[in-house]
Formats: sequence, structure tokens, C-alpha cells
Amino acid sequence: MKAAYFEQFGSPIEIRDLPSPDPAPDGAVVRVEATGICRSDWHGWQGHDPDIHLPHVPGHELAGVIEAVGNQVQSWQPGDRVTVPFVCGCGGCPQCQTGNQQVCDHQEQPGFTHWGSFAEYVALRYADQNLVRLPEDVDYVDAASLGCRFVTSFRALLAQGRLQPGEWLAVHGCGGVGLAAIMIGAAVGARVVAVDIREEALALAAQIGAEQTINALDSDPVDAVGAATGGGAHVSIDALGHPSTCFNSVSCLRKRGRHVQVGLLLAEHSRPAVPMDRVVAHELEILGSHGMQAHEYPRMLAMVAAGTLDPARLVTQRVDLAEGIDILTRMGDFATTGIAVIDRF
Repeated sequence: MKAAYFEQFGSPIEIRDLPSPDPAPDGAVVRVEATGICRSDWHGWQGHDPDIHLPHVPGHELAGVIEAVGNQVQSWQPGDRVTVPFVCGCGGCPQCQTGNQQVCDHQEQPGFTHWGSFAEYVALRYADQNLVRLPEDVDYVDAASLGCRFVTSFRALLAQGRLQPGEWLAVHGCGGVGLAAIMIGAAVGARVVAVDIREEALALAAQIGAEQTINALDSDPVDAVGAATGGGAHVSIDALGHPSTCFNSVSCLRKRGRHVQVGLLLAEHSRPAVPMDRVVAHELEILGSHGMQAHEYPRMLAMVAAGTLDPARLVTQRVDLAEGIDILTRMGDFATTGIAVIDRF
């Protein structure tokens, strides 16, 4: 099979012909029809994720068709159209037993704990617990774009942030996660203010539901969000993952507001400053969010099928594997607007 492959962190990523995987007894092999290109993959290539062992194949936002299943799999068969959360729960640990597979004690993550979906085929463990059936009216590219960005934002806002209609949502960073959060917030009736430093990203944010946009190069984002929302956001999300956006997201909340951290803060950014005096005085909540469980997908997919959410509007590039590698290696420049998806090998 063709796959994107690297042997050292930060080294060139090559297209190699590699052996196709076989399914584990409890797993499945999926023929990849589309896979998203995410900044988390860039972090992995840079060596920021301790789960990755070299050599490696990246990719975790996938959709495709089951090619083969292991002899313990009961719910799936070859030919089924599927996607999968980027966190695959084992099904047996205390977290999975309470329905929280997104923080499984023994989780597997394609593209991190094992070879991922920048390949024609990907092997996935725990198939019965984690595969998600795709409705016929959701195509592979749209499903891949849901990947970790839409699903992460969906759970971050609705389960963790408890966002309600009419509340103000501030979104710091209008990359894939942030744009998904804007669309989801608007879809559930929230009022959204978007913060970024790129005018093209803010323009797209306005098109998909942001009521207010703020360029953080032109004004202090905390003051600007406070002015735009009449006193601060009820819910704010750091969708980028940087010490400044984390700080601003907490600081822009009104009293008793909820901050949700979604953007990864890794390497030298892993211990950011937090305005804890404000957290205490204003009774703010600080929440983490890490993906979404397979059993929570139907609500989101129903909104996609109904047109309430339209992930296709965020897919700005459909590329082949070679072009996808080029996009991935340049993600440190923050130059990509929207979501790029590999749909050809």
C-alpha cells in the first residue's frame, strides 16, 4: 500500500510502498477513502507526542470502507462505510465502562499509538466499541473533515462547555477546530465572536456564523470580546493551543463563565500562565476536552444529514497524498485556512 512515512522526527516525509496491515482479532482494516490533515499530525511529526514510536505513518481523521475484520468482531463486516473517533477506547477499563471512552485508560489513537490513515489502509483495534457507521448521505470527505476537529468542538461546546442558545461564545483561533466551533455554536443558537490574526480566517468565520470578528493584531482581544459581548463570553474556547490564546480565553469570560481548552499546548507551551486570581474571584470554570465517544456521534451526524451542520463549507482543499504531505509539513506556519482533506492516493 502507498503511505506517508518518516523515520525521524522533523525529517522529510516520504511516500513508500508498505505491507498492508492485517486485522487484530478484535479489530478491522479500513480502506481509507479520505483523511483530514490536522495540526495534531504536525505536532506528532515534530516529536511532541510521546506515544509515537519510529518509524511512523501519521493521520487520524479518516473515513472509508471496511476491508477485513478479526474473528472476534460481531457488529461489522467488509463493505461497511465507517469513520472512527481519534481516541479508540478499549471497552473494559473504568472510563469506558462509564461511557467515557475519550479518556480510556488503554486508548489507541491512529496516527499516534500506531500507524495512521495517511495510507491506503489502516488497522484499528476495538472495532465493536469504536467504529461509527456513516449514513449514505454523508460522503467520505465530509466524514473525514468531521475527524477530530468537528467532533472535538462538538463535545467541547455542548457536553463540556454546556453552551446554551442565546449565550455568547468566544472562539480563539479560527483554524479547523475554531471554525467548526463557530458553525456548531451558531447552529445551536449561540452568539459567536471569533478571534484570530488572519483576515481570511475571520472572513470565513463570519460566513459560517460568527456575529462579531476580532483581529488580535489590531486590538486587545480580552477588551474587544468584553465590548462585543456586553461584559464577556459565557463560554470561551482556546481552539489554537498557545499560552496567549489560553490566557485570553480565560480572561475574556464574564462571571461564572466556562473556558474549554481544546487546542494542544505541548512542548515548551505545556505549562501556560492562567489568570487564577480572576478564576477564583469570578468563579470561572476551566475544562479540558479530548475528542468524542463513538456512541455520541449519531446526534452530530443527524445534524449533518439535516443540513444544520455543513462540514463541506470548511473543506477548502481536496488533495492527493503528496500534496497532503506538503500541507502537513508547512502547518507550523499557520497558513492554512479551513480544512484540507486527502482523497486520492
